[in-house]
Amino acid sequence: MERTDTQSTDEALRRLLDEPTFGAQVLIVAARMLEMDSTEPMTNLAGGMAMTIAADAVLKTLPKAVRDDSLERAARAVPGVDQLQDITRGEYALHLRAAAKRLG
Repeated sequence: MERTDTQSTDEALRRLLDEPTFGAQVLIVAARMLEMDSTEPMTNLAGGMAMTIAADAVLKTLPKAVRDDSLERAARAVPGVDQLQDITRGEYALHLRAAAKRLG
């Protein structure tokens, strides 16, 4: 009888469970983008550009259904820029990172 190598399967499963979700990865990359100009005021344009770049970097090779679901989850997890008046991009990046933690 052939024996299955459960050790490598267990390791692969552990790594998969430790990885952030795709939505969380998008938020983390967007936060990194905003942190490049952390002292600049946060705007809808800056947030939109950061999310677009992050989504392209993280999701471009995934099926459309996965991309759409991941973006929807990410968008629901963060407060809109309108709700956070007079903050910097660095401060908004902190909100994105907190949202990414909640997404897992």
